[in-house]
Amino acid sequence: MASDQLSALLLLPPPPSASFDQFKAAYEPILLGVCTKLVRELNGANHAAILDIALSLPGLLSPSCRPRTRAFSSLQSFLESIYRLIGIVCVEQGIELDGPGGIDARVILLDYDSVQTAVPRDNPCDGPIIDLQTLARSGRLWDSVYYPDNQVGQGLATAFSSFYSESKDPNGGSMSAIPNAPNWKAAESLLVMDDNHISTMHYSVAVGGTFDHFHIGHKLLLTATALVLQPAEDVETGKVRKITVGVTGEGLLAKKKYAEFLESWDERCMSTGSFLSAIMDFRIPENSAPRIERDSGSGSDDKYIQMQMRPDLVFKLVQITDPFGPTITDEEISALVVSKETRAGGGAVNEERAKKGWESLEVFEVDVLHTGEVPTDDAESFASKISSTDIRRRRMEMATE
Repeated sequence: MASDQLSALLLLPPPPSASFDQFKAAYEPILLGVCTKLVRELNGANHAAILDIALSLPGLLSPSCRPRTRAFSSLQSFLESIYRLIGIVCVEQGIELDGPGGIDARVILLDYDSVQTAVPRDNPCDGPIIDLQTLARSGRLWDSVYYPDNQVGQGLATAFSSFYSESKDPNGGSMSAIPNAPNWKAAESLLVMDDNHISTMHYSVAVGGTFDHFHIGHKLLLTATALVLQPAEDVETGKVRKITVGVTGEGLLAKKKYAEFLESWDERCMSTGSFLSAIMDFRIPENSAPRIERDSGSGSDDKYIQMQMRPDLVFKLVQITDPFGPTITDEEISALVVSKETRAGGGAVNEERAKKGWESLEVFEVDVLHTGEVPTDDAESFASKISSTDIRRRRMEMATE
């Protein structure tokens, strides 16, 4: 085993279309095979298996996809589809999501053009959109690298292996085919560009939430936030890019249900920062240790943890004590990512910024994971796995058994 914690990579070729029905038909048997295999290997271990899922899409790094906020709506829709499908598979199979003995899935987007025509790179791409070489040479110690045993999957695996075998750590896992995968033809064009407005390039992006008992809904929101941030290759040398995450302070959570089972602010920040690092930083491990700065501040409003991933990339986790958080204290923030459930918050923030004479934030909306394709008998279970309140309730029930 590559490390104490079981981990794997799943390479997914592009889907046959953007339709969720076809998306599900192609990927569900593959996800089912990988997830059940990992759970068997865990054998009741008191931790989750990490599953990095590289979802291939054509044109992700092409000039037509710049700035990549032009494709934001399309990209976040694919992310919602794959996370929803992960939830469906785990619910139907009784597999824990993001908990002991279950699956901790992390989706990244792989530029399929780099699979078909590999271009050597001097430096790795930033996630969550990366090229094949960046992924294969990241130095991550997966125990296994899975791919579907069909024509399009074998082609992807062969291209990946050409880089992976050159730089593979002796402790790294081997390639493994998932049998009985359905056959399909990868779509050549999947992204839909939004040309109704000219999107600004964003170097400072914000998102907010409680992030209690980290789950796939949080992962979708944070990955979408990372998509809005301008990638390093499109930024002038020396310009710092920053993701600011407002994490709700404990004072605002006292009236939450099952509040005694809330994670601490530090625990919630740790989960959030760790996930962002996992989907964005693909440098080899010895070059990727962040510089951490903590400040408890003179008051609760000033509390933050700053992770300097490298000179040009910063994650700042700030305690929220009001509905607006850092969006009305940091003028440099230019974009805000919200879920469709909290879209009104974007308008309220911009009203407050206008009072200060500041530029309005560009607001990006992320789909809410929904249960439309979940069998009726499993819909309640699916919803409970993406509800921090229900997760706390289950923790309470386990504690009283």
